Amino acid sequence: MAIGFTKNEAGKSKTEPPSFTLVGPKTLIRKIESTFALNLLDELTFFSPSGKAGEIFELPASVKGGKVERILLVGLGDSSLNAHRISAGAIARKFRGKKVSIASLVIGDKSALETHATSLALGGFQWSQKSAPVDGAPKFLINSEKSLDRAAVISAAVNNARALIHTPANIKNPEWMALQVKKLAKSPSLKVTVKSGKELAEFGGLRAVGNSSPKPGPRFIQVSYAPAGSSQWPHVVLVGKGITFDTGGVSLKRPYDTMTAMKSDMAGAAAVLATVIAMPELKPKVRVTALLMMAENALSGTAQRPSDVITHYGGTTVEVINTDAEGRLVLADGLAFADLHLNPDYLLDVATLTGAASLGLGRQYAAMYTRSAKVAKDLSTSGERSGDRVWHMPLVDDYAIALKSSIADFNHTADKPKFGAGSVTAALFLEKFVGERNWIHLDIAGPARSESDTGEQPKGGTGFGVRLLIDWITHSL
Repeated sequence: MAIGFTKNEAGKSKTEPPSFTLVGPKTLIRKIESTFALNLLDELTFFSPSGKAGEIFELPASVKGGKVERILLVGLGDSSLNAHRISAGAIARKFRGKKVSIASLVIGDKSALETHATSLALGGFQWSQKSAPVDGAPKFLINSEKSLDRAAVISAAVNNARALIHTPANIKNPEWMALQVKKLAKSPSLKVTVKSGKELAEFGGLRAVGNSSPKPGPRFIQVSYAPAGSSQWPHVVLVGKGITFDTGGVSLKRPYDTMTAMKSDMAGAAAVLATVIAMPELKPKVRVTALLMMAENALSGTAQRPSDVITHYGGTTVEVINTDAEGRLVLADGLAFADLHLNPDYLLDVATLTGAASLGLGRQYAAMYTRSAKVAKDLSTSGERSGDRVWHMPLVDDYAIALKSSIADFNHTADKPKFGAGSVTAALFLEKFVGERNWIHLDIAGPARSESDTGEQPKGGTGFGVRLLIDWITHSL
């Protein structure tokens, strides 16, 4: 069983030791101490652990009859929501792949209950294609009178996204993704539409990228949550970049070993899919539509070239400068389609779009672009509450000159490599396809992937964006 603790500052006297506080139901903790003949505070004082979030101090404790139980004392740091995420993730990772039951008593503050429960489920995530079977999965027991149904729905949604992201690209192509969507979208309140082949004639950006891998070719996947009686509800359209593998195309990625992570270049599509699939269980009074722009950016004889001019959905022409900036081309078609046909109150896209965003913000924050101060505030609040944090970035209109083309309506990237502001100019390009809509762009290139197991995040795809979008939709709209 796991019991949380915090470490308090030492007294004024340098010889006075620091004190500790146990976190959790006091009556239950006293019963545990009595059963195992332990004084947990004395143990903490004697061993004096640091108390940092995620630190685990293990005590062996035997009961009558010879049965041995393990007691874990888990550091909660400053007891913030983020500290609870780190601590719960550490507990889950310790027992990942093991068929054991763990009673988790580290909650303390009831406001942290959903966060703690969600992070336990996220920290235990594993995806493997090893020939040897995994032993099992840990089972967590939480002492609470409050329903944890919402935490279960959210964690399942994130882990659904993670599983899709982790799937190798030799399995995961646009056709396979369409099949997975149909398997996952089982609720009668969800409607799935898939376009391919000649049905994509007007989707110039999606075809330009996806025709580099003509078999099976690109897919446009629409998943809608609009239950009976919802016609007057607000409508949110989520557009996700779904590049199942990104070589960079003719503008081949360098160094080449960066390609090993490119099976995760569809993390935006996975996030918007997982979000809409969670809606029937969460039942917000909001209509939600997810558009998954699925393609592979391959290097082949049918791949697009720098200097090509393509016509996007709605008629805008774009000169291609760098084929490794393919994400904005597929997103542009989705945004234009949503603007022209779906009448969204909020139009939001999610994409692993630019290395510039991850260079500027690292792995902990996504770059958020919007002209609405209210939406920016609401999403920032949802980010802090959910753990998927965002940073409001400027849409610098002066930088739009970088997208000027002499032969098309726009360039899709700056034609001068040293212009800079790559994340900003990418957002300015996308904005040209949203009409007058209330639009938000999330560049998740940094937090969509983790380089190692840390906190509640596994190495690889993190499922970033799912918790953020669910929190925003259910709390702010």
